[in-house]
Amino acid sequence: MSATHRGTLLGLASVVALVTLPVTPAAAELGPHGHARHRVCATSAAGSAACHAQVVDNAATGRPLASTSWTNGYSAQQLQKVYNGQIGNAGPGTLVAVVDAYANPNAAADLAAYRARFGLGPANLTQIGGDGRGINRIRGDVGWGQEEMLDLEMVSALCPSCSILYVGARSASFTDLAAAVTTAKNRGARVISNSYGANEFSAETSLTQWNVPGVAVTVSSGDSGYGVQFPAASAGVVAVGGTTLTLNTDGTRRSETVWSGAGSGCSAYIRKPSWQTDTGCTRRTVADVAAVADPDTGVAVYDSYGSTGGANWYVFGGTSVAAPIVGALYARNGVPSDPVAQSLYTNSAGLYDVSGGSNGTCSAAYLCTGGTGYDGPTGNGAPNGVAAPF
Repeated sequence: MSATHRGTLLGLASVVALVTLPVTPAAAELGPHGHARHRVCATSAAGSAACHAQVVDNAATGRPLASTSWTNGYSAQQLQKVYNGQIGNAGPGTLVAVVDAYANPNAAADLAAYRARFGLGPANLTQIGGDGRGINRIRGDVGWGQEEMLDLEMVSALCPSCSILYVGARSASFTDLAAAVTTAKNRGARVISNSYGANEFSAETSLTQWNVPGVAVTVSSGDSGYGVQFPAASAGVVAVGGTTLTLNTDGTRRSETVWSGAGSGCSAYIRKPSWQTDTGCTRRTVADVAAVADPDTGVAVYDSYGSTGGANWYVFGGTSVAAPIVGALYARNGVPSDPVAQSLYTNSAGLYDVSGGSNGTCSAAYLCTGGTGYDGPTGNGAPNGVAAPF
């Protein structure tokens, strides 16, 4: 099977095995190519976040499709070629923190399996709770556990030599997630990846923990289409939108367009940063940059937590894919000086301009439609190999 076939899920149904992961409360959806998928985390309650990961399903059963070996979904090397412009284990030993809620008890073993399959070498992984104490104090959760593996593996794919710190918040509440971000900062992380969010709320202006000077804090923009979520709206973060990525048979980018599920828009509460100059929004505009997120052009993920029969390879999408990819590129290529996101605007020529597709209907068209230059769903564009400004 060619690289393009693997990336676009052709022939998926013939090679998958049914696993026994429970169907989450979120309803299954059909993508534009007919693939069913669902969110692995339930809709967030007030004061809490939901993770932004989506898994490809069996349309008839609503349960995830999985295989015993990697067959579909973009590999580490395919992602490296498109977004970093080179393949290999190069990159500094920068500390990248992944912050999620809860824990996956199989994380270390599953990450080792992913890295072994793609020749990435042993992982340098440390896991702690959001309070800085042992990870064994944090309860497991299958949905958030899948989010955790997605994030750890995307960081590994784009920066194989990076050290990784997983910080598991005690719960999905913003109070606990904020504490976990602070723990990551205090442990010296140069990049903090966050793949979760919730609809904006007035009290978000007091939650400043995601604005960390000198650190690239990447946050997924959301998977519900046009509309802004927090903490992606925080002024000091790098808000990461989502794309549909199609490859040529040689692994180069054929096209990249707006993913219809990517979050974007004009914040209701957060003031506009000085480095944003778009005129259709008087406050913070989301997003700043983007990467692959469409489950129909999803990524390969290895996760054994909750599955049976050794069918542990899945295909995932959501802006949860994009946030750790961008975070890993910052770690691999260097974190710019504060404000970190500003370089995406002053050096946007180094990004691939995503100019097609839409995520909904909005009053200022660029806030929900891909176009020349800046747009809401993909910001200033997608990383364009070695030319990218990070």
